[in-house]
Parts: sequence; structure tokens; C-alpha cells
Amino acid sequence: MSTEKHLMWAAVLDHPGRPLAYRRIPVPEPKPGQLLVKVEACAVCRTDLHVVDGELPNPKLPVIPGHEVVGRVVAVGSTDLEEWIGRRVGVPWMGSVCRTCEFCRSGRENLCDQARFTGYTLDGGYAEYVTSDAYFSVPVPEQYAAAEAAPLLCAGLIGYRSYRTAGEGRLLGIYGFGAAAHIIAQVAVYEGRQVYAFTKPGDDTAQAFARSLGAVWAAGSDEPPPRPLDAAIIFAPVGALVPTALRAVKKGGTVVCGGIHMSDIPSFPYAWLWGERRIVSVANLTREDGIAFMQVAPRIPVRTSVQRYPLEEANQALEDLRHGRLTGAAVLIPPDGR
Repeated sequence: MSTEKHLMWAAVLDHPGRPLAYRRIPVPEPKPGQLLVKVEACAVCRTDLHVVDGELPNPKLPVIPGHEVVGRVVAVGSTDLEEWIGRRVGVPWMGSVCRTCEFCRSGRENLCDQARFTGYTLDGGYAEYVTSDAYFSVPVPEQYAAAEAAPLLCAGLIGYRSYRTAGEGRLLGIYGFGAAAHIIAQVAVYEGRQVYAFTKPGDDTAQAFARSLGAVWAAGSDEPPPRPLDAAIIFAPVGALVPTALRAVKKGGTVVCGGIHMSDIPSFPYAWLWGERRIVSVANLTREDGIAFMQVAPRIPVRTSVQRYPLEEANQALEDLRHGRLTGAAVLIPPDGR
């Protein structure tokens, strides 16, 4: 904790479209059902950019961004959670749900209309401490260092849900080779699939990175793949890639939109969709997604490529992400973690 008791450092969004303010604020107190987590690392996600830039509506303001958090539980909000103290956990995007609606009752809490989200409608992990709903807190394997584990909490979890939604096809295209793609490519290669990576045109660095992770082919998104694909996942928030990906998949193929925000999809001929091709979105994640992926990741083992930043340089990390200056994921480290 910072030198003054009950205060912590945090990077706070006061107004969308403006830089984060780095300042000291009170340490949050966990409520019943919640954990207080001392943050060891928090990865920077493109969704954080959408929140900071005002592209996602109605954030809690002021709000602390960040939903790829790894840390230790140091306090709990109710006695029934005391066994959590000392555990290493991850705090993901999904923050809380109603637990009573038809979606929650059927294991699809990711679709709950009353869901709240870490770093958006709840304070997140760009801070020394964060509170987390115990229900959604994910055990993090000890074999990972905190910075390497942090991208697994969103890039990994949302990526894994997108990957499973894509189906069992052997030939998989991935559009946008950033944090999520570099994790899911490893899962796909491990499971014997062929990965075709699509990057920004001319991005030789990203293409070389994709090949280093086992991609059999890598090129700009303006190029067609050498053969029709069984499925494609779009991680880049670019709606124009949807018709592009449709043209790349064979009949019966699936195009998965893996982002929470995407620019408008342009019109395209029905013939590109015909042949039982389909477009599907992935919304948020479930508790089971977190548990399943955290069991899969260490078996492969999934390795993350990260660039560390001190917490006070959160704005710089966001700028580097915005302008494509990262290979892998940016990760913020609080003062006590350095």
C-alpha cells in the first residue's frame, strides 16, 4: 500500500477523451461477496481505449480502467470468503450479474442485462488495489509471473471464447494480430490447427511475430488467404473486415467478431454470405470460460509477450496501443510491484 495508510495510487478517468489522472485515492472496501485484491499487474486492453476515448456509452465516472488484473486477496467483505485470503486471483471484464434472469439461470450470464463490467461500470485495476466479485474471480496458476498472466484475463478469456465459437475447423484465420491473437494462435497450433494471420497491410513485424508463434501464413488483411478457411476470428475493431473475412471462408464457414466495439459493417453482396456462412459476435465471458481457460493455458503452455510500464505511465501505454507500437500486450505495474 502507499505510504499513507488507506490511500492508494490510481490512474483515473474523469472525462472521456482526456488523459487519465494519476493520483492518490482511498483504498476501496470490499462489500459482502467481494474480495479486496492487491494488484500485482494489470494488462492494457483495447477495450480500455474504447472506454477512455468515449466510444463505450455511460461509463461510471470517475472510473479506474483496467480489467486484466492479477493480484493477491488481502481482505474479504464477508466471513464466508475468509478462505480466499492469500489466494492469487485474476479479475476479469465481467464484474457482476443479477444471477436471476433467464441468461444467468442458464449459464449465459455474459448476456445478463444487468451485468456490470470491471474498468467500465466498476472500478478496475489501474490502481494498487481493486475489489472483485468472488464469483467471477479466477484462480491464476502460480507458474505464471504476474505480468505474463495479466493478458490471459481478457485477451486470453475473450479470445478463448471466440476460438471455441469458431468451431472445430482445421483452417483458422485471425484478423488483427495483437494481444488476443498471439494467445489464441498458440492454443490453435497446440490443437493441430493451421493459423492464417492477417495484420495491417505492410506490418512486417506483426507478420513475423505471427509466424514465430506457428502461423503457417501471414500477410496484410488486404490479401486473400492461399486457400479457403473453415473459420475466421476478427479481433481488430474494424467493421470492414467482416465482408473481407466472409470472402475468405468456405461454404459453411463462420466469421466470429471478437470485440466489444467495432466500427460499422459496410454493405456487401448477399452472395458472400450465402452457402450457410454465418457471422456471430462474442459478448463478454462466463465464469466457466475463466475456469476452463486457466486450466488449458498452463498445459500448452501459453506464453505471453508483454511490455511493462509503471502504473504512472498508463497514458503512454494507451498511446502505444492506440498507434500500434506494441508486439503483444502492455502491462501496468503498481509502485509496490517494482
